[in-house]
Amino acid sequence: MRQPLRLRLVLRDLSTAAAFASMAISSQVPVWTLVLFALALIVALTGRRPLARAPRLTALLLLPVAGVLYLAVAAGQMDLVVAACSFAGIVAAQRLLSESSSATDGQVLLVGLLMIAGGAALSGDLVFALCLLAFAVLASLSLGLAVVEAAVPPGEPVPVRAVMRPLARGTILAVVGAVLFFILIPRLNWNMGVHRATPGLGTATSGFSDTVRLGGSGTLKSNPRVVLRARLTPDPVRTEQLSAYWVGRTYDTFDGQEWSTIGAAKQRHRTRVTLRPGADKQVYQRIELLPAYGSRTLIALETPAKLGNALMHTPTGDRRTRLQELGGDELRFVDDGLGYSYEVYSLPPGTDTDPGRMNQTEADQLLALPENLDPRVEQLARQVVGDEKDPLAAAQKLSTWMQREYQYTLELSGDLADPLVDFLFVRKAGHCEHFATALTLMLRTLGFESRLATGFFGGERVGEEYIVRAGDAHAWTHVLVPGRGFITVDSTPPAFRANQSLQVLQSLISFYEAIEGIWRTSVVDYSFRDQLDFMRGLSRPPRESSSGEQRPSGPPAGAWWTAGLVALGVYGLVRYLSRRPRRSPLGEATRLVDAVERQLTRAGLPPQEGETLEDVAARFTRDAHPLGPTLAPLTRRYLEARFGQRPLESGERARMLEDLRRALDTWRQGSRSNAP
Repeated sequence: MRQPLRLRLVLRDLSTAAAFASMAISSQVPVWTLVLFALALIVALTGRRPLARAPRLTALLLLPVAGVLYLAVAAGQMDLVVAACSFAGIVAAQRLLSESSSATDGQVLLVGLLMIAGGAALSGDLVFALCLLAFAVLASLSLGLAVVEAAVPPGEPVPVRAVMRPLARGTILAVVGAVLFFILIPRLNWNMGVHRATPGLGTATSGFSDTVRLGGSGTLKSNPRVVLRARLTPDPVRTEQLSAYWVGRTYDTFDGQEWSTIGAAKQRHRTRVTLRPGADKQVYQRIELLPAYGSRTLIALETPAKLGNALMHTPTGDRRTRLQELGGDELRFVDDGLGYSYEVYSLPPGTDTDPGRMNQTEADQLLALPENLDPRVEQLARQVVGDEKDPLAAAQKLSTWMQREYQYTLELSGDLADPLVDFLFVRKAGHCEHFATALTLMLRTLGFESRLATGFFGGERVGEEYIVRAGDAHAWTHVLVPGRGFITVDSTPPAFRANQSLQVLQSLISFYEAIEGIWRTSVVDYSFRDQLDFMRGLSRPPRESSSGEQRPSGPPAGAWWTAGLVALGVYGLVRYLSRRPRRSPLGEATRLVDAVERQLTRAGLPPQEGETLEDVAARFTRDAHPLGPTLAPLTRRYLEARFGQRPLESGERARMLEDLRRALDTWRQGSRSNAP
């Protein structure tokens, strides 16, 4: 029995690994499944098949594994899709370690295809796309080699180098055909199915908590992970970097060490919450909080008026969730999820706002000071502000003075008895929480109502969206101005308000987000409507011009581009075909086979029922028949002419038939002389 081609098995095993990776990147596949598959893959890549001697027994062992997974699903300890993906991974591992055959190879690739489907159900993000592409390429090459290997007689070498180039071209054409099929054939988008969220890699963190402790670590500012994506309407299309505040919650009480709020949570859960009256030209936001965010607090551009229509993203799909209103203008999702998406309407910057609903106790707390506040804080505030009576002007004076006199740093001295005094009079350096705390309390010592706000600052444009990173976490001050509401005043130096991570990491993550955005727009969310728009864009001018320009009467630019590309493709195809060496007609190889079979029949050696020329050559070689050495190279040459794009040369068929005739005459003479 001929040994299977090693390269084909390696390609097959690697394609299965890519399929398993498409599920594993969701972080939902159990660790034991990951370990078992990894061990099986390593053993298989070394060429060992330890389960070849007991294929039925090891296949029966899969039954208890299926039973355990079923019980886990029935007990609610495992999701059904995750269980199915895990079982597919175990089946793939068992098949990888079994003896190679046409049936086994087909089963391995079939399970790989099922695992790709499982990966699409579990994640479907950009990394999945890479796994899908790797599986398609490796599996196609493996299948192509399997066809060639089956056509070569036993004992003959497989012409790997000769067939790899046409196999590669065939694989490229298959991928291009799949892309065209995806674009043109009517389909449903993935979001009409179940959209599953995955936790992703790394620890989720947003910096939000019920309290803000002064002197805490500032390492969050160097975290470049993206925690929020937002689409804005109207879209400031010319702005690559937003100078915007994304507020999460506010704090009104400082005890000398940390901030908290006295507001009580409301028991009522609602799908929509109105914090204050709206206004003309509100800024609409469609916000997605990613798994890296790790909090249930809603974020919105200042100043939010209405929030709602929230979806919770979980490993089993999306579900509606409600909102709960807490103190400090904080809104939280009622249910725990890996991520969330929701809608917000915010008042445009510069709009006078309502301060929101506060009772008398909450209003009085805007002037509260810690019992042990150092008297030098008030003295310093009066020294800077002077006789200024306007709260906003006083806040701006203090902010400008602090940005000039104090340094920004993330290197802190740890827990201190009075971190505010340490910031104002000792180190004169700190991060945004120190700056915001100092400004808020100094305003209160002068009788101006204020509070601390936390959230994010900035926003980087990627495609049609803006992204916000974990390092954009920020703190600032709200000063209450009569008749205008709470106004934001930020005493942190402007250069240090956004994230402080390495530029290289930011660039890499921005590039990944850009590709991810294209993947989601062009593939994950690509729908039948997008297909119609695509076809309409190739043949019709746009319905209306967004800039108000007159509608063009001729075909759109896309139609000209498409026509040009098609013409260029046709020209390239014609040029390629004209340069190809002239081949002998395809029937030349067929006529060679027919002539060989006629000679064999006349010699009393007709092919058996259903036997091909390759089978006859293999039988002669296996039986050490005297015609084997002549028929084997003739058969290989026929296969090259028929499938290997190496046509027969002029007169080659006649020469090979003459050689066969001579071999048959020699064999007949030998047979007669040996006859009794």
